[in-house]
Amino acid sequence: MNDPDADVGEVTGEGTPGAFTEQDYAARMARAAYEAATLGLAGVLVTPGPDLEWLCGYRPVGATERLTLLVLTADAQPRLLVPGLDRPDAEAAPGAGALRVFEWWDGQNPHTAAAGLLRPHGRYGVSDGTWALHLLCLQQSLPLATYQPLSSVLPMLRAVKDEPELARLTAASAAADAAYEEVLGLRFGGRRERDLAADLARLLREHGHSRVGLTVVGSGPHGADPHHRAGDRVIEDGDMVVLDFGGLKDGYGSGSARTVHVGAPTDEERRVHETVRAAQQAAFEAVRPGVSCQEIDRAARAVIEEAGHAEHFTHRTGHGIGVTVHEPPYLVEGEEQPLVRGMCFSVEPGIYLPGRFGVRIEDVVTCTEDGGRRLNTTSHELAVVH
Repeated sequence: MNDPDADVGEVTGEGTPGAFTEQDYAARMARAAYEAATLGLAGVLVTPGPDLEWLCGYRPVGATERLTLLVLTADAQPRLLVPGLDRPDAEAAPGAGALRVFEWWDGQNPHTAAAGLLRPHGRYGVSDGTWALHLLCLQQSLPLATYQPLSSVLPMLRAVKDEPELARLTAASAAADAAYEEVLGLRFGGRRERDLAADLARLLREHGHSRVGLTVVGSGPHGADPHHRAGDRVIEDGDMVVLDFGGLKDGYGSGSARTVHVGAPTDEERRVHETVRAAQQAAFEAVRPGVSCQEIDRAARAVIEEAGHAEHFTHRTGHGIGVTVHEPPYLVEGEEQPLVRGMCFSVEPGIYLPGRFGVRIEDVVTCTEDGGRRLNTTSHELAVVH
């Protein structure tokens, strides 16, 4: 068995991401099957969602109550079971040439058809988004087979990015940075949070995002809620404002957070902001291959604890980012997974003072051969807006 753990794809033009090829998808499917086999799994079962699109480039249109199942095993060519109505679309997917397509039709039992592709006593990793209906019916068809969440058995499947994926993530981050730079020129004071959030969403789309995932605008006391949804609160002079925004561009995620101030900040506000900036820098400087994910969290948390705000840092330091904006690895206490060159993740410590204000600074970072590289490049300074 050959180890297919190699970089794939290409970048065309001046850093412009090129389309993923059939060979790219073939390598991904082979790697998934290989890694599953090394763990003693019979294979990997993937239903519609990010894993299916990443592995073979196929995204069914509309609802998927009809079973669609990609079967990856080390001893056979990848197989994709689809409803007969969807076969033309499946065969047009960019990775379709690297797999065999099987069909089932309304009136037939799709789970019986799927069972014919599996080992009766096999242990399989199953994509997390698989409908309970399909998994329960598979269990009925193959009562001696067992299934485990893919995120448990292969949590790092998509975590290490190749160069074409890094190019997309870099471009997405640059687009988010451009949106932020333009937002700084807009008026904050006297406007509702939701209006500024709409501006952020519009700018992300203008800079190439096909999907806007979040536009947090947390002004004043709302900034102390890390997951605040922009509302009708009118932003006032003297407010600290947390901006956290991102989405998908060319199929890959962006994420950035900066904290700005309407008018001149107080000395306390500057101190809190500087503490978060120093924590973010300490976490970034801790990034290098072989360091565990929890050590990055500890590096940020140590700075914030020393400043007396341990209880005010209420979330993990970061999460992986790729074809979804939240995925492994997670930079949190207890996660001993070592960083590997090519992993991409957010680094986003924060301090949240209930009823008063919050501060968060986030960059997307990739692990390099000897450290880390920020994909976001906008200033970490406390910007003063009007």
